[in-house]
Amino acid sequence: MTIKAHAKINTFLKITGHKDGYHTLLSRFVKVPHLYDTISFVPQACETFTIEGCGDVPVESNTIYKAFLAMDEALDLQTDFFKYYKVVVEKNIPSGAGLGGGSSDAGAFMRLFKEVWKLDIDTPTLAKIGSTVGADIPFFVYDYQFANVSGFGEVVEKFEDEPFEIELFIPKIHCDTPLVYKTFKQNLFDKIEPTSFEGWETLSSKEVLSKVDAVEANDLYKASLIAYPELKDIAPKDWYFSGSGSTFFRIK
Repeated sequence: MTIKAHAKINTFLKITGHKDGYHTLLSRFVKVPHLYDTISFVPQACETFTIEGCGDVPVESNTIYKAFLAMDEALDLQTDFFKYYKVVVEKNIPSGAGLGGGSSDAGAFMRLFKEVWKLDIDTPTLAKIGSTVGADIPFFVYDYQFANVSGFGEVVEKFEDEPFEIELFIPKIHCDTPLVYKTFKQNLFDKIEPTSFEGWETLSSKEVLSKVDAVEANDLYKASLIAYPELKDIAPKDWYFSGSGSTFFRIK
């Protein structure tokens, strides 16, 4: 019982507003085929919900466990499955890299548990449950190759993009997403110009990136440079920036 939890990049990410303490956005999410964690259910007697492979992250703070609690609350699962199985994660996606590793793990876990437990629940409902845990999780629940994501991340619309290969540069810098968003709000929020990215959701990723540089493509890039100035020294020329960082990418 194993599933792949793929990384993602944001070919573009624009902040559209701020509501109820959270930023809203418009972004193109793209699944990275060659980079993924694996989530497995492995037989073992367990006194409590057990996760292996996530380093020093406490179970209570792990997005996988939070996703299970959200499913349990929403669906009244009444399951003792995890008394007999542990969750084993093989981590390949670095944290703090703008690749959605924790959210991808949670979304893949939800899909695998739905399949194993044969839950009678549709994908939109599962994604809605996931959205209560993390803003990026709905995208990973839908498991699209390409999608336009908006709102707080809960609106996921499949997009037929032009296929392309992705090359990644992942520096050893951990970018804290809440800090990057806080930095954006404090320094850059007043500079939002919605008309500057009007219609991007209808264009292919290649079309968008052919028109703009890294700073214009991703509103969080400039905020990340403020929060983590060391990124300036390692940023590859003509590469783009994913999410809240620290990963750079280019389309081959």
